[in-house]
Amino acid sequence: MENLLDIGFLIESFPAIVARLPITIGIAVGSLIISLFIGLATALIKIYQVPVLKTISSFYVSFIRGTPLLVQIYLVFYGIPKVIYLVQTEYGLLQNFDVNIIAPEVYALLAFSINLGAYLSETIRSAIESVDRGQFEAAKAIGMSSTQMMLKIIFPQALTVAIPNLGNMFISTIKDTSLVFIIGVIDIMGQAKIMGSRGLAFFEVYIAVSIIYWILCIVVERLLVLVEKRVRRYERGIAS
Repeated sequence: MENLLDIGFLIESFPAIVARLPITIGIAVGSLIISLFIGLATALIKIYQVPVLKTISSFYVSFIRGTPLLVQIYLVFYGIPKVIYLVQTEYGLLQNFDVNIIAPEVYALLAFSINLGAYLSETIRSAIESVDRGQFEAAKAIGMSSTQMMLKIIFPQALTVAIPNLGNMFISTIKDTSLVFIIGVIDIMGQAKIMGSRGLAFFEVYIAVSIIYWILCIVVERLLVLVEKRVRRYERGIAS
């Protein structure tokens, strides 16, 4: 057993890997928050058939869904500095901005937000469209504006439908953050790789990091169940 697994090193690696957990959670939660705005905007553009923007949003969703997340991370990581350099040289803007000060965590956050936003847009759109059309007509009949109708009638009902998919996507995002070490982010996966290299014990550190991911996803699942119950209770309160 000792030749197969170094239990001591596995246990020793846990504190150092867990110390990087805030980076993983920060990227996952931050990208979820940003992507909700991206997804909502994209969904509303498609629902209301906004000219030009509808075509752009369709291209955006199609591109993101048709390319690997790893490629998207690289595109953001290498593309943004090139765009900033182009703006500096061609248009004379941002001359005092040093692209090297951008932390790799920022690139990771942007890449995940763009990726998740495309998937959430379809979830949000289908959730909104699942609301009974009679609700729209009733809201208009009592003189509600489009904004009031969305905030008070449509969104609460759509949220109930969307939460399971939102939760699954968030859990997938947590696991997908294991890719960010490729651009220099030292999250729990990056820390595991560093420790594995130092001790030549990759098997042990990857067991440790898999346990951490597993526990984190279980905790998130439990929280999502509570959130879903609260939302359903709130929806019933509105209906009554």
